[in-house]
Amino acid sequence: MSLHLPQGFLYKEVSLQIKPGDKVGLVGKNGAGKSTFLKLLSGKANPTEGKVHIGKGSSIGFLSQEIDIHSSKTVFEFIKGSNEKLNYFTDTIESINKQLEQRTDYESVSYSKLLEDLSDAHEQLNHLGFDSWEKEIEKTLYGLGFREEDFHKVIDELSGGWKMRAELARILINNPDILLLDEPTNHLDIVTIQWLEDYLKTFSGILILISHDRLFLDNVTNRTVEIINSKVKDYPFPYTKYKVVREEELANLTAQKKNQDKEIKHTEELINKFRAKKNKAAFAQSLIKKLEKTERIEVESDEIRKANIQFPINKVSGKKVLEVDIKSKKYGENTILKDLEFILTRGQKIALLGANGTGKSTLIKSLMGETDYNGSIELGHNVEIGYFAQDASKALNPSDSVFETIDQIAVGEKRKDIRSLLGAFLFSGDDIDKKVSVLSGGEKTRLGLCKLLFSDSNLLILDEPTNHLDIQSKNVLKDALKNYEGTFIVVSHDREFLDGLFDEIWEITDGKIKVHYSGIKEFLASKSQEYLSNNQPSSKESKPAVQEVKKSDSKDQKKVKNKVRNLEQSIDKLESEIEELRGQLYLEENVSNVEKLNELDQKINELESSLESKMNEWEELSASLE
Repeated sequence: MSLHLPQGFLYKEVSLQIKPGDKVGLVGKNGAGKSTFLKLLSGKANPTEGKVHIGKGSSIGFLSQEIDIHSSKTVFEFIKGSNEKLNYFTDTIESINKQLEQRTDYESVSYSKLLEDLSDAHEQLNHLGFDSWEKEIEKTLYGLGFREEDFHKVIDELSGGWKMRAELARILINNPDILLLDEPTNHLDIVTIQWLEDYLKTFSGILILISHDRLFLDNVTNRTVEIINSKVKDYPFPYTKYKVVREEELANLTAQKKNQDKEIKHTEELINKFRAKKNKAAFAQSLIKKLEKTERIEVESDEIRKANIQFPINKVSGKKVLEVDIKSKKYGENTILKDLEFILTRGQKIALLGANGTGKSTLIKSLMGETDYNGSIELGHNVEIGYFAQDASKALNPSDSVFETIDQIAVGEKRKDIRSLLGAFLFSGDDIDKKVSVLSGGEKTRLGLCKLLFSDSNLLILDEPTNHLDIQSKNVLKDALKNYEGTFIVVSHDREFLDGLFDEIWEITDGKIKVHYSGIKEFLASKSQEYLSNNQPSSKESKPAVQEVKKSDSKDQKKVKNKVRNLEQSIDKLESEIEELRGQLYLEENVSNVEKLNELDQKINELESSLESKMNEWEELSASLE
């Protein structure tokens, strides 16, 4: 198949065959067309040439990054009613039973036919596993991080991340023949990622997966398909082995290109030498035709430039970097942190982990003075904090170039290395002259991290720094942090990124910090076992998970719930407005208009400030309801 866009071919004469049992990691540079490829396979888009052939009767489950589901049903109802076959046979049984109640011609052929149809319908339901359907839904929801009380929440009242989990649960529970997943780990915490990984290992159908999580790809896939130069290259290995094989191919291809370039240059010299001579003109023409028929070798590498990334500290902190004694931190009546004490010393490298809602973000906000608390936080001598928030890109000036962004803050010995270190962060050649306003989300994240490491700070606090980064960019950041001479605390759900990066794991649990000296793999193994044992549904005859939970809310609770609902609507509206304005940043007529870009960026910053305020208010109110 081929797909032609206004700017040219995204794919040209692509041919690929995938069979049951294949678990494919779909890789390629940003913009190569990975997400579009899944849309073509799912039938959400059509190729301009050729066809996508799907096996007759095969079912497809497609998780897109663009989740847009709306339903007034509860989470459990949404999933329970999602299987068309089960719905068909349960409706059939209900219809037949109603007919049988009204019939008295027990000896007739038609009555016998109804009984036969009823028996067939029951048999089909048994074949489809109807008896275990509700238990499987519970098991899947628990695995994806839902608690029993979450089963009864209305889909439309969920945040975008929890809607994605509900949609993923709906897809998995229906066990499709073909499973297409586009960045499924984006909104999952580190324990839930482990559960999904284990689930996909045992999936028996076709799996095609896009992910920037290398460990996830290695553990789940058995085949890698790369989109490159409008073609696909197929490798019968998971990601890490594919990278080794591809590097060997690139080395051979580079050598072939070098020889070809040398031959082409020699041929061009001969043509120039003989084309003006009458007795050699025919020979020159034959060389020209030969050159025109030569298929030029193209080498496109996604390898980062090898660099020993060093960010020396200009101001060394005292031995004690941070002393924290938080007596309590509450949202309403809900205590998030309690009797939390620790001392951070110079050179420590800490991974701050914990399930969603345990207080990681609250602790970071407390450290940065962004929220109040009962207790004290003291910085040590000469400590300078560098903070990377999840929305750090908004702090970049859109009218500055990439180079100017770093040039303005680099001091001391770092100044002489600006270009080489920007190159190590994948900004090379003309990239360093690009305005911030035209950078992609991933490029802005990279630039924000580079700026942070160039700053004169000796304590880094990093909140999910790998969001929006591809695998190559994450490797760059990891190398930079390994060589960082200061102290850092990093929050991340990326297991491969964390592996070998930290000295200790600080887990927030029950409002306090529990220190682990194991590696990330050992930590996750113990947490997965603990999570499963604590959250498996109990076997109850009455199946409480599908019953209505009725609680008599007080007037105050109702007021808070209404306010939460109104805030969620406001947040959705603000996010839509911000997305629309960001789209305008990339319009051709706006890209070259600095004044217009500044105006748009100012509007976006104002809306994001309002969004952050409402998100904080929503978080506090939601916590009080808990």
